[in-house]
Amino acid sequence: MSSENENKALLQQLRIDRDDEQRSVVPRRVWLILAAVVLAAVIGGLAWRYFAGGQRFTVESATAAPPAQGAGAPAAAVLQATGYVTARRQATVSTQITGTLTQVLIEEGDHVTAGQVLARLDDTAQRASLAQAQAQAQAAEAQLVQYQAQLEQARRDLVRNQDLVARQLVSQQALEAASTQVQSLAAQVEAQRKQVQLARATVDGAQVQLGYTVVRAPFTGVVTAKAAQPGEIVSPVSAGGGFTRTGVGTIVDMDSLEIDVDVNEAYIHRVQPGQTAQATLDAYPDWNIPAHVIAIIPTADRSKATVKVRIGLDQKDPRILPDMGVRVSFLEQAAKEGAGGTPAPLRGLLVPASAIVERDGHSVVFVIEDGRAQLRAVTPGQSFGELRLVEGLAAGAHVVRTPPAEMQDGARVALQKP
Repeated sequence: MSSENENKALLQQLRIDRDDEQRSVVPRRVWLILAAVVLAAVIGGLAWRYFAGGQRFTVESATAAPPAQGAGAPAAAVLQATGYVTARRQATVSTQITGTLTQVLIEEGDHVTAGQVLARLDDTAQRASLAQAQAQAQAAEAQLVQYQAQLEQARRDLVRNQDLVARQLVSQQALEAASTQVQSLAAQVEAQRKQVQLARATVDGAQVQLGYTVVRAPFTGVVTAKAAQPGEIVSPVSAGGGFTRTGVGTIVDMDSLEIDVDVNEAYIHRVQPGQTAQATLDAYPDWNIPAHVIAIIPTADRSKATVKVRIGLDQKDPRILPDMGVRVSFLEQAAKEGAGGTPAPLRGLLVPASAIVERDGHSVVFVIEDGRAQLRAVTPGQSFGELRLVEGLAAGAHVVRTPPAEMQDGARVALQKP
């Protein structure tokens, strides 16, 4: 009996308690979950530190400065419009006769002067016509000389007959015949002179036709397009088959460049002829070109509800090219005179307009302090070309000129080296 009890005790010791095992597994799982959460938090914090505060941005800075006061205050933009650079003097050069090109002496970008030869046509037929006309003119002139000699002889015969009639050696009929001969030859001489004039005019016409085989520049400018090659047929009118060129090239007078903009008709009252303006090319956004209003075209576009305005460029530059996109700011004097003729002071500081960005629906700038970009909320004011008045900054603050979209408060920055 005692041995049986001992065996039961041994079996009881060897039994695995499932409840104890489950109680030990549950805390282990909890600890694993807590460790994973902590690890994710650490990784997220490191990522935030890298992207929000650890990433370094290379930027350009600008200084917030107070505007000039009084009569020298900058001009404010009362209206902005977009348009394109156009050439008032532009021509697609073609020939005045149909012919085959033997030479094309231009390339895109070439500078040409008025009268310069641009191309040549095959002139074989024109030269033959000129030679024929010159030969006919020479024959007419020789015929005129012959008639003139006959007239002179007839006049001498008339004088002799008059003397013979006076001495009654010949009849009156002979005298009349001699007189008629003189009149007839005089008429022939006059008619032949007309033939000579006609022949000379034919020579002039043949020379003009020969001149048409040479294509010359109508004015000084720059070649912007080359439309034909040697061996192609060129005609002043379209042949309709698609194998005949209607032009040799296009020339633009770069001194005639101006800007055409479309102004909404609701704001056209803000524009006046002679008004000062400022043009900014899309290709060079940091370059402001002084300009002025030439004229307001007295008609409106009903489909767009706009009025075309011509803008003259006060500065010529080879970077300005036809058909470039451009933004025009129409300016007026920003300083308004108050009571007693004292100019009203301008409030705020001037910063580049590109430094003002939107964050969470608010206008902000990034101020550079101790190598970090600190976000500052500002209140934008009126524009002065590429500058804009803002309130909320201290004078002399260094701001990021064009903040990247991913820049956040506290981001590390480095100034771009000039």
